[in-house]
Amino acid sequence: MIPQYLIDFDLNEIPVIDTDVIVIGSGIAGLFTAIKASEDRRVTVITKKSLMESNTRYAQGGIAAVISDEDSPASHREDTLMAGAGLCSSDSVNILVNEGPRGVEELITLGTAFDLENGELALTKEGAHSHRRILHANGDATGYEIVRALSEQVAGHANIDIWNDHFVIDLITEDNECLGALVQRPDGQRVFLRGNATILCSGGSGQLYRYTTNPEVATGDGVAIAYRAGALIRDIEFIQFHPTSLCYPGAPRFLISEAVRGEGAILRNIHGERFMERYHELLELAPRDIVARAIVSEMEATKSSVVYLDITHEDSDTIKQRFPTIYETCISYGLDMTSDWIPVAPAAHYMMGGVQTDHHGETSVTRLFACGEVSSTGVHGANRLASNSLSEAIVFGRRIVERIRGLEPLTKSGADIACRENRQDPVMQPIVERRLKLQKVMVRQVGLRRSKEGLLKGLEELKRQLPIFGAALHTREQLEFANMLTCALLLAESALAREESRGGHYREDFPERDDARWRRHILRHRDKGMLEEISDDV
Repeated sequence: MIPQYLIDFDLNEIPVIDTDVIVIGSGIAGLFTAIKASEDRRVTVITKKSLMESNTRYAQGGIAAVISDEDSPASHREDTLMAGAGLCSSDSVNILVNEGPRGVEELITLGTAFDLENGELALTKEGAHSHRRILHANGDATGYEIVRALSEQVAGHANIDIWNDHFVIDLITEDNECLGALVQRPDGQRVFLRGNATILCSGGSGQLYRYTTNPEVATGDGVAIAYRAGALIRDIEFIQFHPTSLCYPGAPRFLISEAVRGEGAILRNIHGERFMERYHELLELAPRDIVARAIVSEMEATKSSVVYLDITHEDSDTIKQRFPTIYETCISYGLDMTSDWIPVAPAAHYMMGGVQTDHHGETSVTRLFACGEVSSTGVHGANRLASNSLSEAIVFGRRIVERIRGLEPLTKSGADIACRENRQDPVMQPIVERRLKLQKVMVRQVGLRRSKEGLLKGLEELKRQLPIFGAALHTREQLEFANMLTCALLLAESALAREESRGGHYREDFPERDDARWRRHILRHRDKGMLEEISDDV
């Protein structure tokens, strides 16, 4: 149903540009990995918009790493495994918790200015963490500060070329070996960028949903192009819905960081009642999936579209200093978080699954690597522990570069590769309408709560869009929609197959976790179909 390539082409007729390392995406994973690789390689960074536009830029809470003497890698490991609900890779988690502190040191060396308190790195606590181990910057603008620092290192670097406003259509492969990427330039010209290694750092898929904390660029491109290239996709059914996004007339679904609850905020329903004690012993600091479903339950019980986040009992000056971005955003819409309860509701936030990798970021396709949210390293399992994602990006980004340095030079040219499907059908329905319809299907049928009936209905509606793959696609919007549809189908089919509830996947018809049958991963392969793999979590 889903083809290997989205467009017809002949590499003999397309300009070829050679580089050593191709990095697709410019969040923390892409920028950090590009910097490390550029120490002894030529690197080309491809970004859909600009260097600064990525999910990382909007990350508020921080980066998790064991810094305090009161903390330990063993404790960080235990918290991560608990949140991951039996689907983490024990080895991957060990790598993260032991190598994360070194990664933070590297970020500081590269110019990231984390907040200090009495001359020491300031640490806070977030949901499901047993210790204060979250570093932050400018209060609640951690992601922006990291991207700022890394972007300054990348811009003007002698060994790094930056391709802004470029779109990767597909990966070129031969005998399960990645040769590079087919790229569309801003003027519509298409080129073959050939490289010794290709690294997907393209972020997540929040735009599959009508309500998301992700920016417009998060359309699941990396998962889709990796799937078409023959890479294994793992655990894509696990989507983390952030419990607290701003839900207010005229305002975007702006993320209200988990750190707000970490600093003492409580959740109230529309009657003013604190309700988390009815759902979990950790109250507002329970794992995100539990908090998100609790909020939905309260909204249904009270027939409301929101609940409230209340931090008005804390010192107002402290709130403004700790959360300047959230404070300013709320105040711009007439909400003063120091005196008003903030109306919030869950929104799609993070993709736990993705392109399966080994411990050095390599996928099942030779010379193809994945890093950051697009990857499935095994760290997050069924539910990501807060602020582990930024740590994961730097830890595995460094490991990818170590692996790349051991690669033999690419010998295949790809000169004879072509795709001739004779696609001629025009795209009739406007893409903006197709996209909105897909997003609504995902919210209603493949969202925070799922069922067999709803998933089957959603799949039926999604499959009506399959003829797009037989059409001649020209614009970035058309190609992007094809990627969204690819991810939506994979996600819905995997969610239908997993007949249990675990982490970021909740089935109303199978509300219990089933370790006897489902303590395993669901993998998807374009040619082999749906596969299963037993979890090595302990």
